Amino acid sequence: MINKTRPSPYLLLANISQLLTLHGENTPRRGRDLHEIGLIKDAAVLCGGGKILAAGSQRELLRDPWLRSNRRKVQEIDCEGNVVLPGLIDCHTHPVFAGPRLVDFEKRIGGADYEEIAAAGGGIRSSVAGVRGASRGELSKKVLAALNAMLEQGTSVVEAKSGYGLTLEDEIKSLEAIRDAARQWPGEVVPTLLAAHVVPQEYAGKADDYVKKVCDQMIPLVAKKKLAKYVDVFCDRGAFTQEQSEKVLAAARKHNLGTRAHVCQFTAAKLGPLLEHQPASFDHMDCVQPEDILLLARGETVAVLLPGANYFLGHKEFPDARRLIDAGAPVALATDYNPGTSPTPSMPFVLSLACTHMKMTPAEAIAATTINAACALQMQDRKGSLKTGKDADLAVFDVKDYREIAYWFAWDRCVEMVVAGRIVGLDT
Repeated sequence: MINKTRPSPYLLLANISQLLTLHGENTPRRGRDLHEIGLIKDAAVLCGGGKILAAGSQRELLRDPWLRSNRRKVQEIDCEGNVVLPGLIDCHTHPVFAGPRLVDFEKRIGGADYEEIAAAGGGIRSSVAGVRGASRGELSKKVLAALNAMLEQGTSVVEAKSGYGLTLEDEIKSLEAIRDAARQWPGEVVPTLLAAHVVPQEYAGKADDYVKKVCDQMIPLVAKKKLAKYVDVFCDRGAFTQEQSEKVLAAARKHNLGTRAHVCQFTAAKLGPLLEHQPASFDHMDCVQPEDILLLARGETVAVLLPGANYFLGHKEFPDARRLIDAGAPVALATDYNPGTSPTPSMPFVLSLACTHMKMTPAEAIAATTINAACALQMQDRKGSLKTGKDADLAVFDVKDYREIAYWFAWDRCVEMVVAGRIVGLDT
C-alpha cells in the first residue's frame, strides 16, 4: 500500500554517501559515456516546487545563503549514509491482465518453448479471455497493484501497454484502466496502445483484416480520446509481418501518436524501413543484425533490452548488450512486466540480470535504467537525471555503494521514494 504524506514546499535529502546525478546532456548515453553516472560523495539534494533546485556536495549546498536563512522552511530527510539516484524508469511493461499464466509456466518446465505453448492455445491469447471478461475497475486495481509494487522497488515512471484485449472495446477498456490507475499513483505513467500484439483467434487466417481494423478504427479512436502517447507493434514470427507492422506505425504517425516496436525477439527484421517511422524504441533486440546495429548507432531510437523475459523463458542466451554498446547504439533496460514471460516488477532484479548475464557494468546498467530509459520515452527533458529544473524523482537505497543495487539480487533495498518533490511512504 502506498501512502502520500503532506508535501513540504522544500525538501532536503542530506547525509547521502553516494549521489548518482547522471549529469550531462539530455541525450542517450552511448559507448564509454554510458559509464558516466555523475557520482558525488557526501552529497545532498534540495527540492522545491516538485523540481530539483540543487544537487551536489553537502558541504557546499549547506553553505548556500538562501538555505541557511530558510532552513526552518525545509523538510529534511536523513539518508543515513545511503545511496540516492534518480527514480528508476521502467520503459516497457504489460500490466493490464487478469491473472497469471500458470499452465504456460508448467508446460515450459516440461520442455515446451514459447511458440509451442502459443500453438497449444497458451501464450498471449490465453490472457485475452481474462481481460475480455474483466471489468474496467477490476483491471484498474490490477494495474495499480503492479504500479505500487514497482514504486516500492525504486521505480517512479512506468510505460504501460494494452494488448490483451484485441478488440476495439477491450483495448479502450485496457487503456482506460491504465488511466484510472495512473490517477491514483504518485509516479508518472506513459500509456501505449499495443492492439497489434498478436492476431486474435477470431481473425485467424485474416491477419490483414485485423491490421486494417487496428489502423482504421482503434488508432484513430485512441488518438481522439487521448488515451495513449504511443502505438506499439509486435513485429516477429508468430505476430505481425514487417509490412503489416509498417502499416500500424504509419497509422500511428498519421494520428500524431509516437511509435515503438517489439522487434528481433525470435527472428531478425530489417530495421531500416521501420526506422522511417521514427520509433522512440526497438524492444527485445535479441536477434538484431550487425548492419542494423550500425543504423541504431547513427540514430536516436533506443534499444530497450528485456533480460527478465530471457530469464523466465529459460533461455541460455541473453540480449548482446556489449555488441550494441560497443558499437555506439543507445541501450536501455526494462522489466517487460507481463503474465507470460516476465512476471517481475523489479527493476533492481533487471539491473542484476544485466550485469551477470549481459556483462554490463553496474554504472552502465544504472544509466540504462535512468537517463537512457527516459530517452526511450522521450522524457529526458524532465526525467532520468538529477539536474536543476528537472522533476524531483529520487530513490534512496539502503546500500553504501551503488554497485550493491545490482549485487543484492532479488532483494528489495529501496527504503525511501521522493516523487515530484514529495515523500512517498513505502508500507511493507
